[in-house]
Amino acid sequence: MSRPPAGPSDPSPEPEGSGLPDRDSGSERPAPAGARPRAVAVISAIVAAEATALLAAAAWYGFQLVVGAPVLSFWGAVFTLALLLAFASWLSAVALFLYRGFRWPRAGALVAQLFVLTIGFPTLTGGYPLAGAAMLIPAAAAIVLLFDKRVIRFASRAAGMPPAL
Repeated sequence: MSRPPAGPSDPSPEPEGSGLPDRDSGSERPAPAGARPRAVAVISAIVAAEATALLAAAAWYGFQLVVGAPVLSFWGAVFTLALLLAFASWLSAVALFLYRGFRWPRAGALVAQLFVLTIGFPTLTGGYPLAGAAMLIPAAAAIVLLFDKRVIRFASRAAGMPPAL
């Protein structure tokens, strides 16, 4: 599929190594050094760490379910395990696609951080200050960084499209 030459209504083509998909081949070119803001990498790392923590919790929960820990409802426990696994998968996708510069993961990352805050604050005030701080500090940092204009500019690409800003 060939592309018409760039004109006044067509933004200029991306420079080589822009980290965006190559429109002709569909493959992604590597981003040049410094193109991805450090804040994007930090947010992605925080979300990936949360996904890993959920995966570990799901593994522990599944192990407890297999060894016969008492539960009120077996199928309720299986459903909880499925929710933990689904949320861990979703957070992994959010971290990956935010790191790649897509637009949609910013909202998902924000919602996840708000959930972490709603769990972290009662944990902090409920007698587990280290666990609460371990949840609150990264979540607050991620929320602040999500609204950084460099992050917004970088993470503004729709699927298969050049950056919107």
